[in-house]
Amino acid sequence: MSLIPWKARETGLDLFEDIDDIQREMNRLFGPAMLRPGKKGNGGTFWAPAVDVIDEKDTIRVRADLPGMKKEEIEVSVDNDVLTIKGEKQEEKEVKEKDYIRSERYCGSFHRSFTLPSGVDAQKVNANYKDGVLEITLPKREDARPKQVKVEIK
Repeated sequence: MSLIPWKARETGLDLFEDIDDIQREMNRLFGPAMLRPGKKGNGGTFWAPAVDVIDEKDTIRVRADLPGMKKEEIEVSVDNDVLTIKGEKQEEKEVKEKDYIRSERYCGSFHRSFTLPSGVDAQKVNANYKDGVLEITLPKREDARPKQVKVEIK
């Protein structure tokens, strides 16, 4: 955490300057550093797969991009209405004869969790992994599915 030096203000409270200071700090914390590919270091790299969550009539469908992973390296679980996808992508063995000019391929562990609507039937969750895309189908319980009721106009 960086210290911000105190400075006296001649005009008293300057709301816009305070908001500008907060915006600058938020941009520093959550700006490009959060979007950059992970850097190698003590903890390996941090990465999170891109995920789409689609609400359909009878199901919730989740698609996650996990290129280059084997299905044995991926774990999917549902616990207390929370869907969790986690795994670890292993780094390729280093070859001493090659010098990388640029390396942006991710490796390391990841963990994504999503709170599900209460109407999902966790006992009937189905997952399929093909061509680097994990697709999870979470069926909605019959009582949670939207029903159309015809209302008679009098």
